[in-house]
Amino acid sequence: MALKGLFRKKTVQDILKQVEKNNLEGHEALGKHLTARDLTAFGIAAIVGAGIFSTIGKASADGGPAVIFLFLFTAVACSFAAFAYAEFASMVPVSGSAYTYSYVAFGELIAWIIGWALIMEYAVGNITVAISWSDYFTGLLQSGGITLPQWVQMDYLTASNGFKDATALMQGGKSFENLSAATQAAYTAWTTSPTIGSFHLVADLPALLIIILITALVYRGMKESRNASNLMVAIKVCVVLLVIAVGIFYVDTANWSPFAPNGVSGVLKGVSAVFFAYIGFDAISTTAEECKDPQRDLPKGMMWAIIICTLLYIAIALVLTGMVSYNQLNVGDPLAFVFEKLDLKWLSGIIAVSAVVAMASVLLVFQMGQPRIWMSMSRDGLLPKKFSTVHPKFKTPSFATIVTGFVVAVPALFLNLTMVTDLCSIGTLFAFVLVCAGVLSLQNKTDIPRGKFKTPYVNSKFIMPILLIVGLVFAFGFNEKATMDFITNKTQVNEPSSIVTSLNQEETQKVSEYLVALEGAASSDLESLLSKHAEDEVKYAEVVAGLPVSDAIKYESGFNLFKHKIPMWIFLFSLIGLCVWAYKQNLSLIPLLGLICCLYMMAELSVWNWIYFGVWLLIGLVIYFSFSRKNSKLNTKTV
Repeated sequence: MALKGLFRKKTVQDILKQVEKNNLEGHEALGKHLTARDLTAFGIAAIVGAGIFSTIGKASADGGPAVIFLFLFTAVACSFAAFAYAEFASMVPVSGSAYTYSYVAFGELIAWIIGWALIMEYAVGNITVAISWSDYFTGLLQSGGITLPQWVQMDYLTASNGFKDATALMQGGKSFENLSAATQAAYTAWTTSPTIGSFHLVADLPALLIIILITALVYRGMKESRNASNLMVAIKVCVVLLVIAVGIFYVDTANWSPFAPNGVSGVLKGVSAVFFAYIGFDAISTTAEECKDPQRDLPKGMMWAIIICTLLYIAIALVLTGMVSYNQLNVGDPLAFVFEKLDLKWLSGIIAVSAVVAMASVLLVFQMGQPRIWMSMSRDGLLPKKFSTVHPKFKTPSFATIVTGFVVAVPALFLNLTMVTDLCSIGTLFAFVLVCAGVLSLQNKTDIPRGKFKTPYVNSKFIMPILLIVGLVFAFGFNEKATMDFITNKTQVNEPSSIVTSLNQEETQKVSEYLVALEGAASSDLESLLSKHAEDEVKYAEVVAGLPVSDAIKYESGFNLFKHKIPMWIFLFSLIGLCVWAYKQNLSLIPLLGLICCLYMMAELSVWNWIYFGVWLLIGLVIYFSFSRKNSKLNTKTV
């Protein structure tokens, strides 16, 4: 097969004809039940979840009240991408989301890559939400007097890593009681769990329970899923509005000063967590075949969901940071925390219940998205035919839904929350980048049928170079130190917890003697002794420099430091290339800004996430070249 066969494209006309032929090939059409209101509700169901009930706390602690600008930035970035999604959804109103769009714009190989990335996005996203739901559910049970053993409510990796950290910190002089609550729980889970030989039986069973229940609901039908989603959305939006209405009377405007205590870097520190709260809107596009009028309703549903959710996030952020000081909000359940602090425990209980409902609704939308991606890839011959089976009664992709349940349930028992959150974010951002790039690549082609919605055109030919110059002025004029440290790869001092947990027993003893002598105190808690100086950057650097251990423990430098900057260097070089492309091709500004914003957020993720994502894509390429390429329905035999 010729190399160009890797980039063979599907036409919009062929895609629409394929849907009509599904019955002849043994595949029944999906049921059409969704309106613009239902799609908006699905979007709110997916977006209003962990962001409001959990990650907003950490983001507010890092950025202060100015965290509202992070929500605005993320919402704008997602809106740019949503315009691109809406244009494609209007053009190609079938299931498949970014996978189908890439098939039209770039060809089969790129479509496979994005489809494979979407499989990871939805699977990992579901795992993340299931773990979060488990945390809220077990907390709710505990408040009601029912306490489950730690080893049945925590994943294996968290327990294992927490045990190692706790052991190192206690070796460094910290008492068990002074460990963080999360570290204590991980240590307890590991030490109290049943064992088979040296293997510890630690598994998140509540996460398994909710996945089974949601998978059964999604399997049962779109109408049932829609009704359940609408009910859950109504509950959690009412609770959020109640929180805002009550909390506004307890706002002290003095807490809004300083508004941005940690500057721009503090605000952007939470970009990954906040973006994760928004990614659900793209799941709406996977339901295109189940919409009554997808070309009209999909763009409306996406835009309204983002607008409504952004207003809710900003209002909640202002209320939370006004009720208590921003530096108290680094907790897992910030809404419940602030009302408990104000002795409004009745409202705290309502929030706890609604958080469980909110997490379940997010999982519902994500669990609907993945089977429809698999179904679309199966229809094209890139996955086995079984994945495109539609249930004759329920009108859902039945086999793909069951497989999705297993793919999500098993890893949720064992995987770490932070790892899966970032993996989900990078997969989603990659999809957004390709969808925006797809719209740009098709903008000047006249042989493509257009839908009812088209992204407003603004020529970026001169705007992009101007924006690049403004960015350079800001970097070197207002943020010169950080910019030069980045360019020169300046050595960085490790944080106290990182230093302490890297020490062996002999090194711990030496550091303890040094710090006790330096402080003139009898405390043996090394982390606390080091942390006392962490707020004063100069003093902390002096103390660390004197520690009687190797520089490899005290500092991060050379390639060990540079490797974390590789994603940002990729972004910067890509930015230059995009400016040249915009100048030569008169690219549309909105999808171009969407591409840039999403690529920037990818660059903010750690290099390890890029590596894990790269490994996942390599596995996908092996499957493509061994099975999908020759079984593709676009495959034509050459003599």
